[in-house]
Amino acid sequence: MSRQKGSKGQNLQLLLTAGIGSDHVDLNAAAAAGLTVAEVTGSNVVSVAEDELMRILILVRNFLPGHHQVISGEWNVAGIAHRAYDLEGKTVGTVGCGRIGKLLLQRLKPFNCNTLYHDRIKMDPELENQIGAKFEEDLDAMLPKCDIIVINTPLTDKTRGLFDKDRIAKCKKGVLIVNNARGAIMETQAVADACSSGHIAGYSGDVWNPQPAPKDHPWRYMPNQAMTPHISGTTIDAQLRYAAGVKDMLERYFKGEDFPAQNYIVKEGQLASQYR
Repeated sequence: MSRQKGSKGQNLQLLLTAGIGSDHVDLNAAAAAGLTVAEVTGSNVVSVAEDELMRILILVRNFLPGHHQVISGEWNVAGIAHRAYDLEGKTVGTVGCGRIGKLLLQRLKPFNCNTLYHDRIKMDPELENQIGAKFEEDLDAMLPKCDIIVINTPLTDKTRGLFDKDRIAKCKKGVLIVNNARGAIMETQAVADACSSGHIAGYSGDVWNPQPAPKDHPWRYMPNQAMTPHISGTTIDAQLRYAAGVKDMLERYFKGEDFPAQNYIVKEGQLASQYR
């Protein structure tokens, strides 16, 4: 097994994420060194999809200002209602439509909203028909159609900074954005500026760049935000699945057995397709 000159991990063989998302690992370096990188694929997808749906409703119904009114002892229904809407009839687009994106679209169907998705791969026609979502090949063509945009794409070299000032400008004025994927997909100051101007009417998520977020991170203080620490995929149920998945893969590893194919991010020097 080869290692780059100067590497300190001479005996390192396996990098295992207890959860989902391996962008904290230099995947290209791991592949070049012949390492195995794996994660517990699917362990928290339900948790994150449910959290995304909650955030959509929080933003659409202008929930947080009402909550803050109660805490501060105020009572101004009109001050909340003027920015509160029904989800029914709105257009929701997901940027990326893997496991989490599909689960979100399935959960949106009972709300009778219009759903769009952008991804490198079109989903199976039967599933697409069942979910009722429309494929959008061109991201920039999809964005102006959406009242709500949900980020569900992994962080890669191609998606880092994907939503910069210019791309945000292509979104509908007053758009609501939910991002539980990765903070670095968004350009930090561009999001803060768009929230301040009202171009983004609401932004909610649990991912930041960097993490933990410093006290002066602009997303802490920008208007119309509903941010939390990185918690969406860490329910008690998800943690039980993390633990079971890690235990299973370690047992397989020490027995010389392969992991489930979908758990590999880097195997034998090859990156999984979504990270290339």
